Amino acid sequence: MEQLSMMPARVRIASELRKAIYAGEFKSGDELSLTEVAEKLGISRTPVREAFQELEAEGLITLRMNRGAVVNTIDRKFIRDTFEMRRLLEAEAVIRAAKNGMETESLLQRLYHLRDHFAEVSRKDYEKLNQDIHSAIWDAADNQRLRKYLLEMWNGPSVAGSPEEILEHYRNSTFEHISILQFIRDGMAAEARQAMELHITRSMANMLRCYPETEEEKE
Repeated sequence: MEQLSMMPARVRIASELRKAIYAGEFKSGDELSLTEVAEKLGISRTPVREAFQELEAEGLITLRMNRGAVVNTIDRKFIRDTFEMRRLLEAEAVIRAAKNGMETESLLQRLYHLRDHFAEVSRKDYEKLNQDIHSAIWDAADNQRLRKYLLEMWNGPSVAGSPEEILEHYRNSTFEHISILQFIRDGMAAEARQAMELHITRSMANMLRCYPETEEEKE
């Protein structure tokens, strides 16, 4: 079974661009150059073109003939819809992982080290561990279609804000991941599901901070 760390280049590129769009690094109307993205990442244009096609199918960008793409308008409802779907799928995956007796010890040991040596761990190391945790849960769920859907929605850590806010998100996620894996280890499927739902809900709230509230939401 394909591991997330070995995912195709197009999926990795789509994940990075998706995260940047969600976090507001690329805003509505911004142009994305296929050539510039390929050069920045040090890869060929083909996987970038394939990633663009995936993002257009999701409604994140609009392709332009021979001109790359333009970022579409992304609002709070789009973010909610995306994370609510991911919450449903991640919750189902974690239930199945707990019932299937997923091995958690190696991931927990890495999390304990991160928790106890947080200042020494790089952002790259955190993101790799975050990826490995979710990927392992999807694998343990033992449903190829479920894994495929989650892989296509993957955007990495849902971070936005100042460096201090991002660091706080990493800390919170670390403790949440520990709880999720401990519940899986102990075969507590319902508790694991609840912990995962809270984890994804907080990630959604973190992304929503990039988008102003509507007048209806303020009332």
